[in-house]
Amino acid sequence: MKREKEIRWVGTAYEDLLAFPEGARKEAGFQLGKLQAGLEPFDWKPFGSAGVGVKEIRIKDVTGIYRIMYVVKFEAAIYILHCFQKTSQATSQKDKAITSARYRAIISAKRATS
Repeated sequence: MKREKEIRWVGTAYEDLLAFPEGARKEAGFQLGKLQAGLEPFDWKPFGSAGVGVKEIRIKDVTGIYRIMYVVKFEAAIYILHCFQKTSQATSQKDKAITSARYRAIISAKRATS
């Protein structure tokens, strides 16, 4: 039996997820559980502009639209880069910048330990 992949939270991603309303938070937990088991979330898409292998889980709730930006391509763990509520059709430049910066920090750390 395959062991579940560890989740590693980057920056304030965990605290940001905890700030989601209860329904969105529960859905996020379910979708992250699917990732850990090696399955795909129900609603996701690639977000390559932030880095190679970056994806987003898309959650719709009665309270709004939420996103979880993550990278699953690394053997060691699933990295949760950023969690936020969308306030417009397009992802804001601020949220893109946070996701990209956290991705680059992971890549830099991996290079430093190689």
